[in-house]
Amino acid sequence: MKKIRAAIVGYGNIGHFVLDALQVAPDFEIAGIVRRRVSEVPMELSAYPVVSSLDELKDVDVAILCTPTREVEHFAIKALEKGIRTVDSFDIHTQICDLRKTLDAAAKKYNSVAIISAGWDPGTDSVVRALMESCAPKGITYTNFGPGMSMGHTVAVKAIEGVKAALSMTIPTGTGIHRRMVYIELNDGYEFEKVAAAIKADPYFVNDETHVKLVPSVDALLDMGHGVNLTRKGVSGKTQNQLFEFNMRINNPALTAQVLVCVARAAMRQQPGCYTMVEIPVIDLLPGDREEWIAHLV
Repeated sequence: MKKIRAAIVGYGNIGHFVLDALQVAPDFEIAGIVRRRVSEVPMELSAYPVVSSLDELKDVDVAILCTPTREVEHFAIKALEKGIRTVDSFDIHTQICDLRKTLDAAAKKYNSVAIISAGWDPGTDSVVRALMESCAPKGITYTNFGPGMSMGHTVAVKAIEGVKAALSMTIPTGTGIHRRMVYIELNDGYEFEKVAAAIKADPYFVNDETHVKLVPSVDALLDMGHGVNLTRKGVSGKTQNQLFEFNMRINNPALTAQVLVCVARAAMRQQPGCYTMVEIPVIDLLPGDREEWIAHLV
């Protein structure tokens, strides 16, 4: 069986866990890792090419983008131009449709495939929400995150000028409403009030109740745990009071990485274009023979 050659683009929290997931996936091999610091190669990467550009890697089938969300479009277009498929965990919900439109045009132009927003939310939670809504077309779905660390929000805070270290916690208050608790350390010479105001004005935070706290050590608070509760109450046909619920408690980057690897597999099975997870067959996420999975799962 010819294995899928995957490149890891970016080697932060998610990139580390993507490496783990690829190492145990039966149908993948690691083409290499693209990162900024190529002169400092961690021990766990010593068996693989570590480069500063996708151009330096050979025969890449799919690039797994582990970059900050705001860099996804740039890296995706560069890969698609080379005919390399891409997957990412872009997580600014209000910008997903625009990104899909942009990458769809690029993917079709270069006869390639992009699957975007393929983490757990957006991503697998989106699939669960779609399934719930199909079972009760009339009703309301509530998505309650946490309590836990939001990687996207934490990265966004770290990018604010003056922030030395950061942790953004998502606290559910019920009915899909969340509170953001942001803990930061400051670089010397910066005023806390100005930095806090910049954080609250960022698109990641502007629509939520956000509290910013100055702490002596962010590391002392750090925990990668997260979770979600999805609830839909609605109507099936003409029957009222249908209630569906989905819960999970997870290591955030580990699950995101696993989903990215499964979606990278699915990218090999799609026609040219850009997709979100609700658009691709769930069975395409699984390795091996389709008929065997049908016999096992159905």
